[in-house]
Amino acid sequence: MKINRDDRVLVIAGKDKGRTGTVLNVDRQTGRVTVSGVNIVKKTVRRSQQNPQGGIIDVERPIHISNVMRVDEENGVARRQGSEGSGRDKQRVFKQHSGRPIGASEE
Repeated sequence: MKINRDDRVLVIAGKDKGRTGTVLNVDRQTGRVTVSGVNIVKKTVRRSQQNPQGGIIDVERPIHISNVMRVDEENGVARRQGSEGSGRDKQRVFKQHSGRPIGASEE
């Protein structure tokens, strides 16, 4: 997957389309990401020793990875990405519009 934790992403589909946030968690098995401030739902919590008040809280839920696009750090614009390499050996993620490597994959 091309999206990692702490990447800045733009939501391109769904009820939060157009919002940006940072990736908090990536679940590679289900192909879902949790983005800060996106897909917030209300959840009821019972009273307990950890939560003596109980009540309704806001929780961020994961969305499918196909619904987000990484935002370019240089100019703040969401851009398409590509990858090259044979299999899992040397995977390199690059910007499709310029061909330059992205972030930690830079060599």
